[in-house]
Amino acid sequence: MAIPHNDGGALADEVSDLAQKAGRTVGTAESLTGGHISCLLAAAPSSSAWFRGTIVAYSSAVKHDLLEVPTGPVVSERAARSMAVATAKLLNADTVVAVTGAAGPDGQDGQEPGTVWFGLFDRGSVSALQKSFTGNPTDVVELTAHHALELLVNCLRAG
Repeated sequence: MAIPHNDGGALADEVSDLAQKAGRTVGTAESLTGGHISCLLAAAPSSSAWFRGTIVAYSSAVKHDLLEVPTGPVVSERAARSMAVATAKLLNADTVVAVTGAAGPDGQDGQEPGTVWFGLFDRGSVSALQKSFTGNPTDVVELTAHHALELLVNCLRAG
């Protein structure tokens, strides 16, 4: 899988434009990306008008205790959904993307390195999807952030 070439900023700019036009607030819950998605969003134009913030829940204990992830694996659909819903509530955000996965070099919870679950909360509705990325941990983080921003763009475009 090709690594996106520095277009994270362009995607974040598009999230900014769409969120402002729609009057929506955006938040993130991040695990394997360690705040990378929020850095891109915070640097976008007028981010203070629409970006509510992020919760970096790198530790499984934080996912369980703060983000209401049920006992069990944190690299899972249930975890991604729970992270998105809890973060929307905590940040009072209309739309939240959550990411949890195994960036590598080792797997986690029986999942291969590069396995990532995305949770998307949008005004009361929640969905999740799983992707598998290849590359070293830095590649997986970049690809995850890029896909998370694409999910936000598509969600905001859909209205």
